[in-house]
Amino acid sequence: MKKEVVVLSLGGSLIIPDDVDIKFLRKFKKIVLKNIKKYKFIIVCGGGSIARKYISVLRKEGLNEKLQSFSGISATRMNARFMSYFFNKDHEYGVPHTIEILKKYMKKHGFVFCGALEYKPKQTSDSTSADIAKIFKSIFINLTNVPGLYNKNPKKFKNAKFIPEISWKNFHKMAIKEGFKPGQHFVLDQTASGIIMKNKIKTYILGKDLKQLENVLKGKKFKGTLIEG
Repeated sequence: MKKEVVVLSLGGSLIIPDDVDIKFLRKFKKIVLKNIKKYKFIIVCGGGSIARKYISVLRKEGLNEKLQSFSGISATRMNARFMSYFFNKDHEYGVPHTIEILKKYMKKHGFVFCGALEYKPKQTSDSTSADIAKIFKSIFINLTNVPGLYNKNPKKFKNAKFIPEISWKNFHKMAIKEGFKPGQHFVLDQTASGIIMKNKIKTYILGKDLKQLENVLKGKKFKGTLIEG
């Protein structure tokens, strides 16, 4: 039986909030390894606070968005390499930088880590994830540091309202309102939301409670946001 591919976007803020969150990563590793009999995982790592720190300095220095993005891409790849090592993987060509290498790895392995692939304007690691989900015709799970989608930033506004389900079109409208800048905080960037909408990719936004990831993989009820329809 052919295994279903799951594309997971693993936020950099979950890998290394300030220090490496080893407790979270051990749980995450356990869930992935427990489910590789049924699924193949492509895990795209975000840059998190490391990327944002680099980007912030380049922005203050008045350097262009392209250089800011390159700095963010480097951070995602460093996190992906670390996660590969954490899972005891050391691939022949390192972490994939191209879709061709990613496809090659996926033929041989039950899971593969990567960061952002080739540079494209107005993209984050989430857009990379959405692009990969489109290519592999898979679902897309975004793991981030909030439990799902809200009508405004729940870390800033106590009255932020949780959104358990939203259509592709309405989600894309929200993402467009947020605009784009390298290192942004919104759960998914507008390029990713556009890819998701255009290709009708079933998308889940989940927080750091990994029980919810298990529930999604088992087809059970979960706490998070479903983007579909």
